Amino acid sequence: MAEYSVVRVTDVPDMAADVGMDPDHFEIRFLREKLGLQNFAVSVERFGGGWRPARGHRHQVQEEVYFLVSGRAEGKLDDEVIALEPWTAVRVPPQTARAFRAAGDEDAVFVTIAAPQADFGDIEFIQDFWTD
Repeated sequence: MAEYSVVRVTDVPDMAADVGMDPDHFEIRFLREKLGLQNFAVSVERFGGGWRPARGHRHQVQEEVYFLVSGRAEGKLDDEVIALEPWTAVRVPPQTARAFRAAGDEDAVFVTIAAPQADFGDIEFIQDFWTD
């Protein structure tokens, strides 16, 4: 019998409050455990339209790819701001500071792929990273 995993994203708990984000405007669902992933991590993130989070982050070892599934978004990578349209992917190396937000009033939904797997000790949060 084939070995595989199937998970409905809505069956994975929203961890926004656990990572210090506003659950009224942000949603993040970590799929790694439910899928039984061994070498990388996948999450789904929703940034509420009009919400402008100020906090960014970087990693020690984890590289990430943010794939914008729907909506329009902006990303701040170190000191550069980029515009993202649906079906656009951006790779961010571990040491680059990053933050994302919806561009406009429509929600922005990302699928984020990260490798290698790392725990929350890999993350450095940066307060007031994006304040405009």
